Amino acid sequence: MLDLLSSILQKSLQRVRTTVVRLSFILQSYSGSIPQPGEITRAHHGILFLDELTETPRHVLDSLREPLESGQVCISRARQQSVFPARFQLVCALNPSPCGSFDGDLRSSRATPDQILSYLNKISGPFLDRIDLQVDVPRQPDALKHAQRPPDQSEESSATLRSVVEQAQARQYRRQDCLNHHLSPKQLQTVAALSDDDHTFLVAAMETLKLSHRAYHRTLRVARTIADLGANDDIQRAHLLEAMSFRALDVLLNQLRTL
Repeated sequence: MLDLLSSILQKSLQRVRTTVVRLSFILQSYSGSIPQPGEITRAHHGILFLDELTETPRHVLDSLREPLESGQVCISRARQQSVFPARFQLVCALNPSPCGSFDGDLRSSRATPDQILSYLNKISGPFLDRIDLQVDVPRQPDALKHAQRPPDQSEESSATLRSVVEQAQARQYRRQDCLNHHLSPKQLQTVAALSDDDHTFLVAAMETLKLSHRAYHRTLRVARTIADLGANDDIQRAHLLEAMSFRALDVLLNQLRTL
C-alpha cells in the first residue's frame, strides 16, 4: 500500500506550503493584467496537498469550495474572463489540537475544549462538508519497538489493491457510465437506494452530527464506493457505518460542542 501511495504522490503531488499561501497564489498568479493559472490548476488531475490546514487563512480555504464542486476556477477581470481547469484531489493534514498533543481522548490534550474548538473553527463548515474522508491517525506508541521487524507478508500487496480498485471502477462505469464521484443527488436515489431502516439510520446520524444535505449525499457516495469495492450490488448497514467512520473531524467537533 505504501509503495502505491508513494508512486501516486511522486507522479501528481502539488504541495502548497502554508507560509506562502495567499488567495492569489492558490487561484492565480499575474503577468500584468492577464490572469495565469495558479496552484490548483497545476494540480489538475493530480493531488493538492495542504499541510497544517488550520494555518491556512480561512478565506483561502473557502475559495477552494467552488473549484472542488465544479472542477474549474473562473477569474473575472475588467477586460476579460478566464476559466482554468481545476479538477484535483485535495489532501489535507492537521493536528486536531493547537497543543499538538492529542491521541483521541480530550483528557490527553494540554488545551481546553474551548481552545480546541476555537482552533478547529478556523475551518468553515461548508469547506469541511467537501472533505469526503476524514481519518483520525492515532499515536502508535509501539511503532518504534517493532521498526526492525520484517513487513507482515499477510498484508495485501499494492498490485492486489490496485486490481480491487480497477474492478470497482469498472463496475461503476457499467452501472452508470461514470464514477461515483460524479453522481448527482437525483442519480443517487436510484444508484445508492437505501432500505427504509437504513435511510432512517443515516438521517439520524446526520442530525446527531448536525451535518448538511451535501454531507449526506457525499456520505452516500462513499458508502456506494465501499459497496463496490466489496462487489456488492446494494448498500448495506455495514457500508453506511464504515462511511460514517470517515467523518472523524465532524465527530470530534460534535463532542466539543456538547461539553
